[in-house]
Amino acid sequence: MAEWTEVCDLDEIDEEDVIRFDHGDRTFAVYRDLSGGVWATDGLCTHEKVHLAGGLVMDETIECPKHNGRFNYQTGAALRAPVCVNLATYPARVRDGKIEINI
Repeated sequence: MAEWTEVCDLDEIDEEDVIRFDHGDRTFAVYRDLSGGVWATDGLCTHEKVHLAGGLVMDETIECPKHNGRFNYQTGAALRAPVCVNLATYPARVRDGKIEINI
C-alpha cells in the first residue's frame, strides 16, 4: 500500500533544484520546478547508481553528475546517453507548506 511521506518544507528546495531524500533503504530525488511544482524520482542514476541530487537541474531535466546522462524528472524518461533506462517517478505534492511523496 502506498503512503504519503513528508520530505521537507517547500522552501528548503530552491526553484529549479533537487535534493536527496532517503527513506528506509531507498533513495529518492525530489525536485522543484520554476512554477513551484514538485516532483520525485528514484534517487540514483540508472546508468551507474550515482546520486542524482548532485546533478544539474535545467527546465524539466536532471543531468547526472558522473557521465552527464539526462532524464526528464517529470516523466522519468532517459533523454541522453549514456543513460538508456528510465527513472521511476512518484507522485509528489505540497500540503501545509511541506513536500510529500507517495511511495
